[in-house]
Amino acid sequence: MTITAKEIAELRAKTGIGMMECKKALEEAEGNEDKAIEILRKRGIAKAAKRAERETKNGVIESYVHGNGKIGVLVEVLAETDFVAQNDEFKAFAHDVALHVAAMNPKYIAKENVPAETVEKEKALFVEEVAALGKPVEIAEKIAEGKLNKFLEEICLLDQPFVKDPSKTITVLLNDLTLKIGEKIVINRFCRFEIGE
Repeated sequence: MTITAKEIAELRAKTGIGMMECKKALEEAEGNEDKAIEILRKRGIAKAAKRAERETKNGVIESYVHGNGKIGVLVEVLAETDFVAQNDEFKAFAHDVALHVAAMNPKYIAKENVPAETVEKEKALFVEEVAALGKPVEIAEKIAEGKLNKFLEEICLLDQPFVKDPSKTITVLLNDLTLKIGEKIVINRFCRFEIGE
């Protein structure tokens, strides 16, 4: 199958990925743009995994204050080089993360950051709640596990649907930017303030 320059350019415009990578993905996907985008995402995740051991000593601290001045957020987003930290897309990503934190109020960055006691306490509550419905123990455990996963997705930043585009999670946005920029990027920490809290 012959991939046209127009198809490559369109995929590049949508993803921001280099022309050669777009061409390879389109060839692998036999011209199907949606499949090509998925291939590029998977490659980005694989590349990010290879970069996992690299140090991130550069970055930005982005602030966001909600229009009414009652909510403020600071977010630290790190990259490997100062060159990337000064990139407009990187800065826009940091700003979007800060805006998201203001709107969605996550408690932790990732599931691994949630204290074990919190997880156990919530799981026990869910098991008790489901058991009260008269479900058999093994079914109650599975339902409680599902409720626990949903709870963790709601309180963990990386698992939350992005407030400006709920079809993507923050993890997807992070992976897309990592693929586009070619460096390890980390949301290192955040702090959210709200009047009265």
